[in-house]
Amino acid sequence: MILRVLHADTGFAVIDKPAELLSCPGRTPALHDSVQTRVPKVFPRAQGSILVHRLDQATSGVMVVALDAQSHRALRQQFDARQTEKAYVAELVGEVRGDSGTIALSFRVDLENRPHQILDPVHGKPGVTDWRVLARSAGRTRVLFHPRTGRTHQLRVHAAHALGLGCPIAGDRLYGDPATAPRLMLHAWTLAFSHPTSGERLCFEAPLPF
Repeated sequence: MILRVLHADTGFAVIDKPAELLSCPGRTPALHDSVQTRVPKVFPRAQGSILVHRLDQATSGVMVVALDAQSHRALRQQFDARQTEKAYVAELVGEVRGDSGTIALSFRVDLENRPHQILDPVHGKPGVTDWRVLARSAGRTRVLFHPRTGRTHQLRVHAAHALGLGCPIAGDRLYGDPATAPRLMLHAWTLAFSHPTSGERLCFEAPLPF
């Protein structure tokens, strides 16, 4: 798995994370390989925590990582304040009804089946996603997602749940059928944020792998 650098700046870098690479190391040596452990090998000046946000292991696409504490703090504040803009492309199994809309569902982790998320309007955290159909073909629907919030597995749950689109993402081993694709067909396509020092608005794109 190659960690492709899309942009390098003084205090941050933008990468294209391959599918199945962890964002941060797991608890065992077999799960050590990750964005967190690879980036300092490419950028030796990177110190401490570099992760500003995360992508699921199975999800590919654009990520920004901090290379110093000042940039980490400034970028993290943007994510916490929802001042970033993210777009994902996914291939769903089934025919999505309608052409666009907004999904608002509250969910939480299933304590008996981690990391699976379950609908919980009372105790769950709200997740909001705007979506638009890009193409339809042979029982599949390609969708553009714009998440307004950043909940765990938000797009996967919103796609699969009957109160969402009712069509799981192809290859989803948690909320769908992994046999429907060789990988989870979810890709973080674009990411926009403000430069941590100049304030200039930036937008980066990771080419679609499917």
